[in-house]
Amino acid sequence: MSNTAYCGRFAPSPTGPLHAGSLLTAVASWLLARHAGGRWLVRVEDVDRDRCIAGAAEHQIATLAAFGMTSDGPVVWQSRRDGLYRAALERLLASGDAFVCGCSRAQLAHSGGIHQHCVAPPRTDGRNAVRLSVAGSGLIRFDDALQGPQSQDLAGEVGDVVLHRADGCWAYQLAVVVDDAEQGISDVVRGADLLDSTARQIWLQQRLGLATPAYLHLPLLTDGQGHKLSKSQAACPVDADHAPQLLRWIWHLLGQAEGALDGADSMPARLGLAQAHFDPQRLPQQLPPSPTMPDPLLRRPTP
Repeated sequence: MSNTAYCGRFAPSPTGPLHAGSLLTAVASWLLARHAGGRWLVRVEDVDRDRCIAGAAEHQIATLAAFGMTSDGPVVWQSRRDGLYRAALERLLASGDAFVCGCSRAQLAHSGGIHQHCVAPPRTDGRNAVRLSVAGSGLIRFDDALQGPQSQDLAGEVGDVVLHRADGCWAYQLAVVVDDAEQGISDVVRGADLLDSTARQIWLQQRLGLATPAYLHLPLLTDGQGHKLSKSQAACPVDADHAPQLLRWIWHLLGQAEGALDGADSMPARLGLAQAHFDPQRLPQQLPPSPTMPDPLLRRPTP
């Protein structure tokens, strides 16, 4: 049955082709949305101009399509949503929840990079950041659907949060909060590397008067040294030509029932079986380091 209240999303950054960790997040978020009878959206998080690679987003979207996963609504591009972010920032500045900051990273080094008060005046050339004040935030608590109860002292552990960078780029924290609210995202499913960002996003949602979605943070694929696989030298782009084998591998990593996908002879049929047999209660909190890779199902980068 359709559940119009559930709306999930997959939001990759176009810094290159999809890697195994990104594919795991995409498949899990799609399965959770389908299990709930809800919608699944794709959003391109391309506000960081320096890290984005031309054509990467289109390649990522094509790879998802090869696995049978397409957005249930128009694909949203953060780089085209400046007006929404600007409006939110102006509201925060007007309410006093945000402020202009001229502090550099070097000037904050003595406090471990944690901004608790400005140590330099705003620059006269306008190259300033805008920060969200965390004064009065206290201990932010939330229950993660997979990782359990979480809490964070924003003032002591994080400090005032950058919303707009001195180089003119929108910060991830502002963009993701505004986008999730504007798109009606009810459930955020993403990698555990973003678990640490959740408390500051909840505080920002509260300052903007926005609803807080449910959160589920998936375990990360890591190499033998514990590094996130997408940032490791062992990382390889997924090869959509081997989508059936890769889907089986992801299904196994997600702790799902062995043999559930047997008998399917097409990607739509395999996804249908995956949707029918998916059990959220079987999702693991952690994955073993360097899980056996289905080589050569991962395409090696061209030298």
